[in-house]
Amino acid sequence: MVLEQFTVVGDSLLVRAPAKINLGLLIAGKRDDGFHNIETIMAKVDWYDELLIEHNTSGGIELICDGLYWAPDGPANLVWRAAEMLLDHAGSNSGVRITLTKNIPVGAGLGGGSSDAAAALLGINKFLDLGVELDKLAEIAGRLGSDIPFFLGEQAAFCRGRGEEIFNFNKKTEFSIVLFLPDVSVPTKEVYGNYVHDEKVYLNLHLALEHHVLQNRIDLDRLMCENMLACSCFELHPELAQLSDRIEALGYADVFLSGSGSTMYSVIGDAIDIEGFRSALTDRVDCEFRIVNSNRW
Repeated sequence: MVLEQFTVVGDSLLVRAPAKINLGLLIAGKRDDGFHNIETIMAKVDWYDELLIEHNTSGGIELICDGLYWAPDGPANLVWRAAEMLLDHAGSNSGVRITLTKNIPVGAGLGGGSSDAAAALLGINKFLDLGVELDKLAEIAGRLGSDIPFFLGEQAAFCRGRGEEIFNFNKKTEFSIVLFLPDVSVPTKEVYGNYVHDEKVYLNLHLALEHHVLQNRIDLDRLMCENMLACSCFELHPELAQLSDRIEALGYADVFLSGSGSTMYSVIGDAIDIEGFRSALTDRVDCEFRIVNSNRW
C-alpha cells in the first residue's frame, strides 16, 4: 500500500514525515564559519514519523510527543519552533495541537527531527490554509536547520554547502535497502569534530558523484555510496565498525553509513537473495534491521 503524505482524519490532519538516507556523503573541506562543506545525495524512504495536527481552542502551540522514541515536547523540539515561526510569519493567532509519534530513532543519521520540522511547516500551512508559498516555507526551514529544506521537496536531491543548496532530480528512482539500526546514538557534532580531511579521497569520490548528478541518475554502486565520515564515526564507536564487518562477512552486500551515523545500510540489488540475507541477519547479527524502499514523494 502506497501512503500519501497527508490524510484527513475527522477534523484533524495526519502528516507523514519520512526518514532519509545519504547515498554517499563527501566532505569538501571546512568553511570559515566552522561548518563543513558537504556533497551528498539525500533520498527519502518509506518509513515515517507522524504528526497529527488539530485545532487548539486554548490558543497557542501544544506539542505532545509519543511513540517508540523520546523527543522534547516544548521549544527545544524543531516541530514546536517550526510551528511558532510559521504562525508568526503568517500573522496567525490560531492555536494548534500537534501529536508527534516518533517511529524513527533519534541521533541515527536518518534525519527524523529535520523531517518532522518540514512536515510541521507543510502540515500547518495546509491545515490552517495559511497560503504561505513554498519558497517562503523553505526560507523558514533554512533558518531552523540546513537539511530541513530538503524534506519540503522531491524524493531525492543532490545537496551541497551545509546541505542547504538543493538540486532536485527530475525523475524518480526506485530502490530497496536494508537499514541496520544499532542501539547507539551518535552526536553529529562529535563526528564532524573528529573528522580529518583527505583531499585526495574527496577528489576521487567527487568525480564519481558528479558523474551521476550530471546525468541526473542514481546508480547505487559502491563509489556513489561511500561516506567520508565513516572513519571518524567508527573511531568514536568501534562497535559500529565491528557490526559493519560482521554484516559484510555474511557475503550478501556491502555496508554503508548514513549521515554521521549510527544507521548503516545495504542496497538490495537484483542478485541478492533477500530471504537468505534476512535469515542470516536474524541468526547471526545482534542488531535491529528494517527493509525499506524509496519514497514516492
